[in-house]
Parts: sequence; structure tokens; C-alpha cells
Amino acid sequence: MNQTGQPHSGAWVSFTYASFAASAFLVAIGIFFLPIDLWMKGYLTMGIVMMIQTCVTLTKTVRDNHESSRLVNRIEDAKAERLLMEVSKAA
Repeated sequence: MNQTGQPHSGAWVSFTYASFAASAFLVAIGIFFLPIDLWMKGYLTMGIVMMIQTCVTLTKTVRDNHESSRLVNRIEDAKAERLLMEVSKAA
């Protein structure tokens, strides 16, 4: 879901998967054709795989933090609204 709470379209999701696959494929081809030793290619590949994994983890962490802060804000808003309703009933 995006910021407005509406789900992404199927076309957008397909595009993001295709873009990721294409970029991973192109990087793999580039590493394969580099004129360097096999162990250097392996090291580059390992670094790139770890960087992708770290980007996914970072993205999930940032999103989770944002969503949890939104939940906390909703809980605080509900408490404030309940308090206001109690005050208005007493008046």
C-alpha cells in the first residue's frame, strides 16, 4: 500500500519485479564478462547480493517504523477523542 492507503496496481507491482530482475540480470552479465579472476567475480557477486539484502531489510525497517508510528498516533487520537467526549458529556 502507498501513503494514501490504496493498494498498488498490478501493473506497478509487475513493473517493479521486472525492473529488479532486469537489473540483477544485467549486473550478473557485467560481472561475468569482467576481465578479472574468478575469486574477484565471486567477491563482487557476494557484495552485490549482500547489498540487495541490506536494502530490502532497510526498506522493511523504515516502513515498519513508519506504520508503527501511525498506529501509535491513531491510538493517541482515539484516547484524546474519548476524553473530549467524556468532557462534553459532563458539561
